[in-house]
Amino acid sequence: MNMMTVLLSLHCALGAPVGVDSVPERGVYFAKKVYAGEPAPTYREARGLLPRPVVEDRPGWVEMYDKAWELAFAHAKTPAQGSPFVSNYYDEAFDQWLYQWDVIFMTIFGRYAHHAFPGIRSLDNFYCRQLPSGGISRMIHERTGRDYFRDENDPNFINPPLFSWAEVENYRMTGDKSRFAEVLPALEKYYEFVHEKRFSGDTPHRLYWSNGQSSGMDNTPRDEGRPRTHWASDHQGWVDASAQMVMQCDNLATICEELGLEEKAAGYRARGREIAGRMNEWMWDEEEGLFFDLRADGSRMKWKSIAAFWPMLAGVTTPRQDSALVEHLANPDEFWRDMVFPTLAACHDNYQANGGYWLGAVWAPTNYAVIKGLERAGRDEFAREAAERYIEGLYQVFLQTGTLWENYAADKIDGRFKQGVNDRTPPADCRDDFVGWTGLGPISLLIENVLGFRVNGPDRVLTYDLRRTDRHGIENLRVADATTSVVTANRSGNPRGARVTVTTDKPYELVIVFNGKSRSFDIRPGTRTIRLR
Repeated sequence: MNMMTVLLSLHCALGAPVGVDSVPERGVYFAKKVYAGEPAPTYREARGLLPRPVVEDRPGWVEMYDKAWELAFAHAKTPAQGSPFVSNYYDEAFDQWLYQWDVIFMTIFGRYAHHAFPGIRSLDNFYCRQLPSGGISRMIHERTGRDYFRDENDPNFINPPLFSWAEVENYRMTGDKSRFAEVLPALEKYYEFVHEKRFSGDTPHRLYWSNGQSSGMDNTPRDEGRPRTHWASDHQGWVDASAQMVMQCDNLATICEELGLEEKAAGYRARGREIAGRMNEWMWDEEEGLFFDLRADGSRMKWKSIAAFWPMLAGVTTPRQDSALVEHLANPDEFWRDMVFPTLAACHDNYQANGGYWLGAVWAPTNYAVIKGLERAGRDEFAREAAERYIEGLYQVFLQTGTLWENYAADKIDGRFKQGVNDRTPPADCRDDFVGWTGLGPISLLIENVLGFRVNGPDRVLTYDLRRTDRHGIENLRVADATTSVVTANRSGNPRGARVTVTTDKPYELVIVFNGKSRSFDIRPGTRTIRLR
């Protein structure tokens, strides 16, 4: 989202036409055609159903957690009268457009409220507007359903292809795979569309290109050598775009496996490995210890940006590469700032200490991707440290302003920008009351990386990485269809021992990782106390 978006939105609000929807039939790969008319719950109605963190040493973080949910449910919407949308949805609350990658990331923290408001259905409103070619616009008008961009060949039409990732992550939390058969045709056709439009097939690297608008990082300087009015970066290879294609292949494979489509799943797995292999061959710089974007001739563009860390989340990296990437993330001259992680390294000439939108601001979707990449790479301790630093930064701004923001300055934690993106543009827009993807920090990262809980819905397993010494835990958490509370008593006087109280209404398996050991407990309805040494 940028000032161009804001100006067009104002133009639309004044009654000017919003593109021309000349496509006679949309959503042909998605069976849901009609809105069922169910109401969207309010925060007051949903609050008692939500999980409740316990953090004795940081009660303010819980206050911020509550604010995040309050804002999220304030923007839980039903389709407007006359809208072609088919489901209730989370709205990012930026303007009258529904933004693809914003909503995808909202479904990630929204998983914790799935039983109260199944936010994953927000994606239905993109699937039902899919073009016959498979294209899905990154911005759709909430009232009319029209695409922001008139031409599916517009280089700005696509957003990071993360629909499949969101669907699989929702399944891993809830254990509910009932959507897979319904959404797979739309997801496969979307994969084909992105591959066709963004594959640099006539280059030696044969990877995937993007640009500032399409990547979601509007004013990133990575469109090397091109005027700011020309966004197309075809024939380049972008690290984030290529890693996201690996993710898309792997998640499509997971969906196919769950549906018993083994041959198709194997095909997607193989394609993902092929892309990963080319990324390691062409994009990895051994001397720098970093992944870099590519020019058409295969030479590397030495931008140190947050995009360099998507390969960890995509499972592209080796342990040696992970170590090198962590060194960059932990370097105060690059990404380890007052608030982690800026989207452009602080040592870069274009870095703006006050944020500058994507010239160094801290954004929830990229922070979440980096921290989850660290987790996937087995760097749990550093992931926890980064999550705590990020959440504390959010909280310091929350104390000053009483709310959450669209993005943050890495070096000046005040939630607002003091100057423009550059000398030629108006001041950058930074929305307040933004949940929006900013809910990822106070909700998902707090539960998962600070408190240490991981839900495996399909197998009815809750893993608890017990590291804190204050009284902490989670109440009212869903594990598949079980509602459980797991709270550890303050153990600051006895850090080698722990007393964990567990309550549940249905059975599940609890795995506690403590003092380097993993122990499994068969949890039955009722309350029990587990003592660990």
